[in-house]
Amino acid sequence: MSRSQSVPPPRDGLVEALDVHIDPELLDRALTHRSYAYENGGLPTNERLEFLGDAVLGLIVTAALFRRHPDLPEGQLAKQRASVVNMRALADVARRIGTAGIGPYLLLGRGEEATGGRDKPSILADTLEAVIGAVYLSNSLDVASGFVHRLFDPLLDEAAGRGAGLDWKTSLQEQTALLGLGPPDYAVTEAGPDHAKRFTAFARVAGEVLGEGEGGSKKEAEQRAAAAAFAVLEKRSAVNAEDELTAGAAADPGGTATDSGKDASAPGNGAAGPGGTAAGSGNGAAASANSVASGRVSAVGGTGSASDTDVAVRAGAAQGDSTPAARDSR
Repeated sequence: MSRSQSVPPPRDGLVEALDVHIDPELLDRALTHRSYAYENGGLPTNERLEFLGDAVLGLIVTAALFRRHPDLPEGQLAKQRASVVNMRALADVARRIGTAGIGPYLLLGRGEEATGGRDKPSILADTLEAVIGAVYLSNSLDVASGFVHRLFDPLLDEAAGRGAGLDWKTSLQEQTALLGLGPPDYAVTEAGPDHAKRFTAFARVAGEVLGEGEGGSKKEAEQRAAAAAFAVLEKRSAVNAEDELTAGAAADPGGTATDSGKDASAPGNGAAGPGGTAAGSGNGAAASANSVASGRVSAVGGTGSASDTDVAVRAGAAQGDSTPAARDSR
């Protein structure tokens, strides 16, 4: 296969989508897969740039997680990094660059071209790391950091919601266990020729299909289905929590422990009526204490005069009945 037959579309669209300066020669090398290099006389491949880009990406993501989560232990930080810097995640980012992703711009050999190499997760992930390496060499670490954050910040935000799991399947299983729904299961269908199969997965929870996902492998499809199901459960949990708050507010419209907002000092509450307590009609803190027995208060004749009440309280105190309400009445 000649070089002219494999040259992808002009790089202008990709350069515009990347929106960062890259030396043209480095960009060409970043897009050169080893299969193409071997078929064209041993050209330089993107593997060295991939090696460099992997280290640059790891440093930037690790530093971002370190700053975002000052209280997370090392083990949890490592899990979050692994959920962001992995083949599947990088391939998804590569597919979302521009309108068509990186795939159409790859330089591939005949074998990879015939077997759908332009959409293989491993090739897309390696190429993206090579592009990051090229951005670093063409500029600086600060510029490379800005480029990486622009592409990966959505994944960093996402990772914080995945619990302790490394991936969506693990996180979904944790979520269903917390909700008492039992473990999820998956049904997978496949279509297409052997060299370009597409898989569709359905995530079921308690017999209900909650998520669907598609991918170039069974694992990729299941991960996407799990992510969709996880989002559905999160939304339902939020709605249920809101409904419970609304129901609680409706059940207690007053929202206070006192009777109609009155306290023990309100007019008419200082003296006990016939058979009542010194606090009167159960209002305020004195009522809750029931400090002076109704027999002792009613013994003053039921007239409820201030002096009679005081006599009754003092009599109760003399008998050792020194409750907080009695002390307040004095």
